[in-house]
Amino acid sequence: MTTASTDRYICVNCGYVYDPRVGDPMNAIPAGTRFDELPEPWVCPMCYATQDQFDPLD
Repeated sequence: MTTASTDRYICVNCGYVYDPRVGDPMNAIPAGTRFDELPEPWVCPMCYATQDQFDPLD
């Protein structure tokens, strides 16, 4: 499934929202990076949950 560049994902552990329009500056993920394009080792910057702990928000 292809996600739109604006699809946000929420961490079910802590509520952190990954927004591709912002990226993740704390982990050098540039703005415009879709959730499905995140590198394999990327984890939630707030609670370190893995990507499978995120649900689509939009």
